Amino acid sequence: MTEKVQIGFEGQAIHLGLDKLLPTRSVQPEVRKTRKFAQILSSIREIGLIEPLIVTPADLASGLHMLLDGHLRLLAMRDLGLATTACLVSRDDEGYTYNKRVNRLATVQEHYMVLRALERGVPEDRLAKALDLNIVSLRRKRDLLDGICPEVEEMLKDRNFSADIMRYLRKMKPQRQIECADLMCSMNNFSVNYAGALLAATTSDQLLEPSQTKGLKGLSSAEISRMEQEMSLVQSRFKVIEQSYSNDVLNMVLARGYLNKLVSNKAVASYLQRRQPDLLEEFRSIVKITSIEDDANVSKVA
Repeated sequence: MTEKVQIGFEGQAIHLGLDKLLPTRSVQPEVRKTRKFAQILSSIREIGLIEPLIVTPADLASGLHMLLDGHLRLLAMRDLGLATTACLVSRDDEGYTYNKRVNRLATVQEHYMVLRALERGVPEDRLAKALDLNIVSLRRKRDLLDGICPEVEEMLKDRNFSADIMRYLRKMKPQRQIECADLMCSMNNFSVNYAGALLAATTSDQLLEPSQTKGLKGLSSAEISRMEQEMSLVQSRFKVIEQSYSNDVLNMVLARGYLNKLVSNKAVASYLQRRQPDLLEEFRSIVKITSIEDDANVSKVA
């Protein structure tokens, strides 16, 4: 007979005075200067608390509730002069299972959230205040996918990146957009500078409007042309390495395992110590390597 899953909270939220909440950790004063706190403060000021605080049942002696999750929200509400707040009463005292395990919104998901809110009639200025953004930044999030092909949207839907990289991608034709998005995902590099470099390496026939400049300051036509050639060569080499990477890593793991057994054999180790001590030392250094990035000896062996 299977046991029923126990619910971790009481069924209904309750309203408590802020003076009845006992934080379980201290919050440094510097946190008020962070972007995250500014967003929380602005959101609560404009639309109120969205996610209730998590508290323990009241202590019988003092009547206080220990705060398990929501310390920044509590600080923001105190700064705003609020007296009460909605809370969920937890049936255990574990705080590690709450927001520390929440998946944050990806950039594309945030775009759809903004778009949906605007379609439902939320004024731009109010939404911008709730998200602690200026109108220009909000509109940039709203128009994130304008001029971007569906394949790129699919590739980037779970990624976090600056909306500014789309400014470069939308200057390219769809096929080139896909190539650049694939490179960014493979390199796990979604920086604006990298997107700008990819645009610089894009030939005129791959741009939507070849007659327009790429918007790259400080570069002459000859330098841009040379950058296109060099970047194209780097991309082709990267693709070749990417295709053989898995097999190369597998072969290196197998070789390391074989060398580990070899140097662990006392007879073999003794023979190599007498005849080829340098080779034995090299074998042992390879065996100690735990990852490709950990040790520069990998390149020496190669």
